Amino acid sequence: MAGKNNALQKPVNLTPELEEVVGKGPMTRAQVTSKVWDYIKSKDLQDSKDKRMINPDDKLGDVIGKDQISMFKMTGAVSKHMTAT
Repeated sequence: MAGKNNALQKPVNLTPELEEVVGKGPMTRAQVTSKVWDYIKSKDLQDSKDKRMINPDDKLGDVIGKDQISMFKMTGAVSKHMTAT
């Protein structure tokens, strides 16, 4: 990927709250997204009636907010917990 400026492949620093969910950073945005989904699936946090909705537990709630959130808004909420290295 030399010469490509792909934001998803650049390592980012994570807040302590996000590290509680995905593990120790830095890691790429793509890895963070994948690990957040692994966490959601392992804890069965997708709404049973509408799989597009996420019902956060306490750890994920510290990152994305305590209320139910759409999978489409979740990425933006998680992004607030990442900073460039």
